[in-house]
Amino acid sequence: MSDKESNWKFADEIVVEPEVIARARQQSLELGIDPIAPSVGAQAAVVAAATDASSIVEIGTGVGVSGLWLLTGGTHATLTSIDSELDHQQHARTFFTEAGIQSNRVRLITGRALDVLPRMNENSYDIVFVDADPQSVIEYVEHGLRLARPGGTVLVAHALWKGRVSDPAQRDDVATGFRTLVTETAASGAVVSALSPVGDGLLQITKLSE
Repeated sequence: MSDKESNWKFADEIVVEPEVIARARQQSLELGIDPIAPSVGAQAAVVAAATDASSIVEIGTGVGVSGLWLLTGGTHATLTSIDSELDHQQHARTFFTEAGIQSNRVRLITGRALDVLPRMNENSYDIVFVDADPQSVIEYVEHGLRLARPGGTVLVAHALWKGRVSDPAQRDDVATGFRTLVTETAASGAVVSALSPVGDGLLQITKLSE
């Protein structure tokens, strides 16, 4: 194992995941959903805490792993989470309840994100977390940057997409989409961005004030 691989493994294993999130992770895996790594969840929680987030949008509920992490950091935040799978959201609701999160802090919307997002208020959210259909990641981020307030952050999970994004020889649509997203945000003057290699990658994009 290389030094970098050892560092990544250590960063993932050092995270102490709350028991309810660990159970949600197990449920996610049983349903064939790829949840964010504990290290990615911990970073998302840090961003939520550091920004004192009060309003969060999540694109891709799953069974609540990422939402639980976001609310771990955003202790007073409300979460609006979008997913096309009602069954998954019902599992998520159960885990939010088990975590002691008040029902009025979580709004679950069942539907296609690309249908729901255009109806949401722009410049209104502290964090937009993207973990849904990777084929649409660029569109999700475009919507996310519209919804985020100045100083707000769009977080994109799986941004290294199974190690394929860093390899220019990988030219499939998903790897190319993530690669384009990472390079274009890095060059943009409207945001500041950073790509963390923990887990499967976490792209952090903060919208600058105009």
